[in-house]
Amino acid sequence: MSVLASAGDVMQSSKRAQASEHVPTQSPAASDPADLEKRTADGAPEAREVGGAGEVTVVDPAMVKRAVSAAALGNAMEWFDFGVYSYLAVTLGHVFFPSGNPTAQLLSTFGAFAAAFLVRPIGGMVFGPLGDRIGRQKVLAITMIMMAAGTFAIGLIPSYAAIGVWAPILLLVARLVQGFSTGGEYGGASTFIAEYAPDKRRGFLGSWLEFGTLAGYVGGAGLVAVMTALLTTDDLHSWGWRLPFLIAGPMGIIGLYLRMRLEETPAFTQLEKEARAKEKARREAEKRIGLGEMVFGQWRAMLLCVGLVLVFNVTDYMLLSYMPSYLTSELKYDEAHSLRVVLAVMVLMMCVQPFAGRLSDRFGRRPVIAAGCVGFLVLSVPALLLIRQGSLIAIALGMGALGLLLVCFTSSMPSTLPALFPTKVRYGSLSIGFNISVSLFGGTTPLVVTALIGATGDRMTPAYYMMAAAVVGGIAVLLIPESARKPLPGSPPAVETEAEAREMVRGAARGGATATA
Repeated sequence: MSVLASAGDVMQSSKRAQASEHVPTQSPAASDPADLEKRTADGAPEAREVGGAGEVTVVDPAMVKRAVSAAALGNAMEWFDFGVYSYLAVTLGHVFFPSGNPTAQLLSTFGAFAAAFLVRPIGGMVFGPLGDRIGRQKVLAITMIMMAAGTFAIGLIPSYAAIGVWAPILLLVARLVQGFSTGGEYGGASTFIAEYAPDKRRGFLGSWLEFGTLAGYVGGAGLVAVMTALLTTDDLHSWGWRLPFLIAGPMGIIGLYLRMRLEETPAFTQLEKEARAKEKARREAEKRIGLGEMVFGQWRAMLLCVGLVLVFNVTDYMLLSYMPSYLTSELKYDEAHSLRVVLAVMVLMMCVQPFAGRLSDRFGRRPVIAAGCVGFLVLSVPALLLIRQGSLIAIALGMGALGLLLVCFTSSMPSTLPALFPTKVRYGSLSIGFNISVSLFGGTTPLVVTALIGATGDRMTPAYYMMAAAVVGGIAVLLIPESARKPLPGSPPAVETEAEAREMVRGAARGGATATA
């Protein structure tokens, strides 16, 4: 997030900051190269508007690192909470939905899973505009508290055997709280990182958001795998399943601390105080931005967002949420072994994730996302055929191939999606579009695929579903503009060093002189 101010204002704040404890901030760079060099030599931060060419933001590496860490670690904790539900789906079916039919139990469990996604657009409509109005960090702190509370509550719900029908009702209520809070999570976290990151490294830094998601999934899967190995089935069904959910309480406190810590930097507080009048006017203007403008005023970008999120989340939830249950319930594979395979695939994805983010910075977002779409279209059937063979090596190869293809999306989407929208509506429009697509297509994936397999008997259904999603995603990626190494819409260019800022200023000056001549 850049704090933009006039030269005089920022110079005054710089002197005051130096008089106390100096904490570097992101600041706009000067337009006059000679003056810029003088300011740099004097030790003052570059902080003037570029005459006739907008502003150039020089980011502070320490602040960028802190912002990425806060967003990614907080996201990891939220998705630990959300992912544990998926990994315990079979157990939760026995606890909350007693039935003689295992498929019916699984459908009921995934039905509660999907219900949370139905309220995600509502959460996006509430938290998205709020994030554009009062700031990204405050809203991300609220979503963290709500997610932790909802997950902790699941661990306290009595079983169906104890309180009857009230057990699944309370489970559904807790899931709705989770879904509502998650509606403001991804749009805010990706916007948060994107607005901090320098243009040329936005893909790499954005990839750490999904690295956090994978870390959360790994934590959830790892814990469930350990519990499955150490506990008997009776212990797991009676009390063991509660442990991962009860961990959400202390984890939520840690995540809240990480996200609130950014607001306590002295330089940010000082600059925000001095820019109060300008900030108040800006916020008053943004309050007049309604949902109509966020949705219909950005209709083309919104449709592209929905298409990209569709392929991203259908493949994501298919692989990371549904496949453990598919291996167990449909292929009769040992539950502990299936969790270990998924865990290994996610660790592989985490290792590749930052490198794929760098590739999107170097070659562009579109080629990386297109490669993922083509890969899922061509390899979904062969990969699932490998998985269905049942041997550990075949399952690992099939799952590993799908995981590497999924990295094409997880590494690129956090930097691609925020670049579809201008700053004044970015959080709101992205949250709404993202969550509508996730609710309709991503979160319903386990439920729809389970139902289709039950209706048709075709266990290749997951492959066909991923192929259809790849077609939609491929169309969307052909229509989006390339955003790699470019400023976000409505934001000034962002660079890492003073030298880059000086070069950009000189280039703008030369361009202006050429245009005048």
